[in-house]
Amino acid sequence: MPDDTARFTDRARDYALARPTYPPEVMTLMAEEMGFEPCNVVVDVGSGTGILSELFLRHGNTVYAVEPNVAMRRTAEDRLRGYPGFRSIDGRAEATTLAAAVADVVVVGQAFHWFDAPATAREFSRILRPPGWVVILWNERRLGGTAFLEAYEHFIERWSVDYETVRHRYDIAPGLRTLFGDAGYGETSFDYVQVLDRAGLRARVCSSSYVPGPDHQDRKPMLEDLNRVFDQHHERGMIRIEYDTRVYYGRVLV
Repeated sequence: MPDDTARFTDRARDYALARPTYPPEVMTLMAEEMGFEPCNVVVDVGSGTGILSELFLRHGNTVYAVEPNVAMRRTAEDRLRGYPGFRSIDGRAEATTLAAAVADVVVVGQAFHWFDAPATAREFSRILRPPGWVVILWNERRLGGTAFLEAYEHFIERWSVDYETVRHRYDIAPGLRTLFGDAGYGETSFDYVQVLDRAGLRARVCSSSYVPGPDHQDRKPMLEDLNRVFDQHHERGMIRIEYDTRVYYGRVLV
């Protein structure tokens, strides 16, 4: 069975450069719903290159960034070493290596679909202390609504290596039910827009695990086609990728 944790090894640089962050409304929601404060300890599981971790580090939190992929983790370390609250951890959702009851909040950005839900629920319960909040964030790219978004989706479908397989895993509802159990969870969404130039769009595409990698025979023609898409749809040298930022939050048994 392939190791999903290795899917981004050759894409860490592009991931750090061009993946979107998350809207500031997330912090407001957490403050209102769970009394979240800068003094709270956060564990960011599947932290990748540290995009979500940085949101909380800027807020003043201590953040344990748990990431199994060496390339992604080292990119985060280079990016975030200046924050005194940053802790880099070689671990995974099902086995973080952290001490019990270390966290006030566990957060997951754009990674929950890779986790084994039952094992993850047990591990989150172990590392959390009451009241045991978990927040799952997901930037869901809009597939239409503008000429560029529609062209971009057609581009991805044309050049993808395993887009349909990965997209099937985006249905995280069963995993959320396993994680939160009978107590259920809250759900909301925010509008978010990422504005990119030509180089940024290239990095955004190349950061995806389901497109041809650096050594793939389709890499060069894919990038040539991407230039065509950009040339047809940019406005003053920029394009806009629109997202619905989905936020799922609740308590797990601790």
